Amino acid sequence: MEINIEQVKSIIDPSLPLVSVLSNVSSLLNKMEGLNWAGFYLVKGDELYLGPFQGELACTIIKKGHGVCGTAFERKETIIVPNVLEFKGHIACSSASRSEIVVPIIVNDNVVGVIDIDSPIYDRFHDEEKAFVEQVAKALEACF
Repeated sequence: MEINIEQVKSIIDPSLPLVSVLSNVSSLLNKMEGLNWAGFYLVKGDELYLGPFQGELACTIIKKGHGVCGTAFERKETIIVPNVLEFKGHIACSSASRSEIVVPIIVNDNVVGVIDIDSPIYDRFHDEEKAFVEQVAKALEACF
């Protein structure tokens, strides 16, 4: 099933607890084809802590600048990795993951979390997914 930004926006309600909103958004993101993980890491200090997700077990804490998520946090930019086996410092939470996209959620020029999506398919993420997940991140800003 392919999803669109209007579907995501329809379940984002800033009056609800953040964990509730992120749980439903991760469930909807997981409906994208060819994924094995979709979820969030939330910023606390210089670390990312596991938030709501759908998929296999995940790493609980990621330091800023480490792995794909920590690098996106540090750089404040989207990172697409066509082959995680070639990403220096990749943190292998799942041995099945082969490609990844991480999009920071930025509020007042501060990263408050990241959207992390993994696939067991090499080169799964392109400009279309980048634009979509960045729209999701933008829509979520009001919840932080």
